[in-house]
Amino acid sequence: MECLFDIAKFDSYKEDNRREVKKARGGLPISLWDTYSSFANCYGGVIILGVREDGEKRWKTTGLKRVEKEKLLKDFWDTVNNYKKVSINLLSDDDVKIYDVGEDMVMVIYVPMAKREQKPVFINDDMFGGTFKRNYEGDYRCTRLQVKSMLRDQTESTMDMRIVESMAIGQLDQDTIQSYRNRHRSFKPGHPWANLNDEEYLQKIGAAEKGKDGSVHPTAAGLLMFGEENRIVREYPEYFLDYRELLDPTIRWTDRLQSSSGEWSGNLFDFYFRVYNKIIKNVKIPFKIVGGDRIDDTPVHRVLREVLANCLVNTDFFVPRGVVIKQENDMLVLENPGGIRVGKYQMRLGGQSDPRNKALMKMFNLIDIGERAGSGVPELFAVWEKEGWEEPEIEEKLDDVERTILRLSFKKKVEKKVPKKSAEKKCRKKVPKKTTMHYERILSIMEPGVWYQASEFMDILGLKERRTRALLRELVAMNSLEDNGATKGKKYRKL
Repeated sequence: MECLFDIAKFDSYKEDNRREVKKARGGLPISLWDTYSSFANCYGGVIILGVREDGEKRWKTTGLKRVEKEKLLKDFWDTVNNYKKVSINLLSDDDVKIYDVGEDMVMVIYVPMAKREQKPVFINDDMFGGTFKRNYEGDYRCTRLQVKSMLRDQTESTMDMRIVESMAIGQLDQDTIQSYRNRHRSFKPGHPWANLNDEEYLQKIGAAEKGKDGSVHPTAAGLLMFGEENRIVREYPEYFLDYRELLDPTIRWTDRLQSSSGEWSGNLFDFYFRVYNKIIKNVKIPFKIVGGDRIDDTPVHRVLREVLANCLVNTDFFVPRGVVIKQENDMLVLENPGGIRVGKYQMRLGGQSDPRNKALMKMFNLIDIGERAGSGVPELFAVWEKEGWEEPEIEEKLDDVERTILRLSFKKKVEKKVPKKSAEKKCRKKVPKKTTMHYERILSIMEPGVWYQASEFMDILGLKERRTRALLRELVAMNSLEDNGATKGKKYRKL
């Protein structure tokens, strides 16, 4: 786990979505287990016992003494290993530390993020009443919808692999199937599946399977990709796809496309291509000339295809409110029901792919859309940086239902003026390649508006504290970061 707590920086900390303090006078607080559940179901965190936060958000010890250590530790380990109280113990001995702060003692509990197959982590032997998540400084009880979503995400076989035995292959939209096959032929001429009949072909791509009755039926992925909306909603009552174009402030919608309109199939395949063609028409992306030939397919086109496909294959189609794509003059917003399965931090970092609907991902891959290497989001940020546009924003909304929101701005970043002396100094001093890589790593991890401490980058960069602080000071001098001006507990944020 990244460094969330350093006793040497005790005076600089405040409660946030990764740190929680509890008084623990008279024994383990009951609310400790709510926080354990919430940290485990989100991104992990640290619980500090023997501390309170005063009116000015400063931490103060509450008078725990060393003589209480053994009882607190025994009570904690007895409880965390009692499955009637806590559904799973995620901790090892190294995750619980005891420190002295002045004459008092504090007990620090490091709670890791639970794996997908371990969630929901709940308390009091009550899955639907005892599952919590973290929202900034507080723990809140998850709704039944959120718990059910975590349960669906547990399995290795994703929900779109399920066979829909109530439907026959002939009930899928034949025009959509043929459009898909034509695209597959164009991308992979001479593919061995090209001459198969539709029933055999759909089984090969994961859109159909033999059921218990021996007949071939659509899978959930096949229904979503090739079905008609009126049949899809029988299996997915909350299914809804919505594209909204808002290019003229005097008009509510300049264009709108909804899966429930009855004017088209309403399936994912048709929605994807209709929306993609609208997006690239409205986003002013200049073509390129290579070797005298006009190249219309730029890196921007490729990442737009990627993020649109990722939005669809990571949707939890059982959750209300559906997929919403909003196109404004200088902004594209993609929203889908469901949280980020690998976590926002890992999503930014790349390297891991864990789609919510694996069969859908395979079908998009077969027609050269999407990827499975987990490099899509890092590539998006790199392309936006190269174009000079404002950095993309990723938000996980944890309301009654979880939503993932990606905001893509097409506005140019405002150039920050570098003081003359600083610019001259930069020109004179050649920055080593390794240092530049450290700069880029720090800036790629930091989210706009969030304050960070040097200790949060030490493990990530593999550097000692002194060197990490030096890198952060250099980024401040380069006007890439600002600090809070403190001597002790200095923090940094991206400009």
